[in-house]
Amino acid sequence: MKHWTVLAAAGLLAAAVSLPANAADISGAGASFPYPIYTKWADAYKKATGVGLNYQSIGSGGGIKQIKAKTVTFGASDAPLTGKDLDESGLVQFPMVMGGIVPVINVDGVKPGEVVLDGATLARIFMGDIKKWNDPAIAKLNAQVKLPDQAIAVVHRSDGSGTTFNFAYYLGETSAEWKSKVGVNTALQWPVGIGAKGNEGVANNVANTKGAIGYVEYAYALQNNLTHTNMINKAGKNVGPTAEAFQAAAANADWNSQPGYGVILANQPGDSSWPMTAATWILMYKKPADATAAAEALKFFDWSYKNGGKMADELHYVGMPDKVVKDIEAYWAKEVTDASGKPVYAVTN
Repeated sequence: MKHWTVLAAAGLLAAAVSLPANAADISGAGASFPYPIYTKWADAYKKATGVGLNYQSIGSGGGIKQIKAKTVTFGASDAPLTGKDLDESGLVQFPMVMGGIVPVINVDGVKPGEVVLDGATLARIFMGDIKKWNDPAIAKLNAQVKLPDQAIAVVHRSDGSGTTFNFAYYLGETSAEWKSKVGVNTALQWPVGIGAKGNEGVANNVANTKGAIGYVEYAYALQNNLTHTNMINKAGKNVGPTAEAFQAAAANADWNSQPGYGVILANQPGDSSWPMTAATWILMYKKPADATAAAEALKFFDWSYKNGGKMADELHYVGMPDKVVKDIEAYWAKEVTDASGKPVYAVTN
């Protein structure tokens, strides 16, 4: 498997992607989870080709709405659509990159990875059952750490979010109470906490709130110098968020087992697996109204698969395996066609 992992680029490229789109620019909207890597790729792609990317980081729910409203060439979501929804909407779906969701905390004197949590304890925190950092359930997992008698301030997403979907999916896998009382969706009725928009908003709120805990894609933890926790994974091992741990979680994924490659990577087995690993998907029309724009988008995604590895590595994203990329490119040729039935983009190797 070829793994990709990226440099903190969202801030660097925010100005570039927020400029008005040129006629030839590619338009997309959705997940904030992959925003750092998409903006990094976009900058490099524009330098190489002159074609820009106008990508709005508005959350997966917003991306799904915009592609269904046909206001963008592609939508981006960290929560895959079902085969039924894809068929009814006339959409194709394919994964671009994988990464890890991490709990981030703001507790004085605690270093990144020093505190470890498990899924059941994390669920109780986000349900409001555990209210202080020195609660016995947290202390039991962290006998060597001096935890303060400090209130926990929960920070969660306020928008429709694929990051939330994957986070909630993991909590549902490890806590029957979470599954029955809160459930799994892109938007939730949160029992407690402060809502914030996007991974950006959660990261900012955690950074500025003493005693806070939130969840973000790992790139945002790195960019904002946030303290992440380690996790006890399904195998009972204490693991940290690394490209190798994300890759281990994805190692046994059968991407062809779900329509549109919609495989959930949370709570995978394996001693090294990070338990909140997730993919992010692109959504496009099978019969795009603007075949030229669709071709430009696919050309960008093809370029990113082939040339984006080094850029992705620096932000601890993990790329799709070469075999899966080849399958996806064949999928494009078969499924994304113009009015005459011809592929809108022919992949060249």
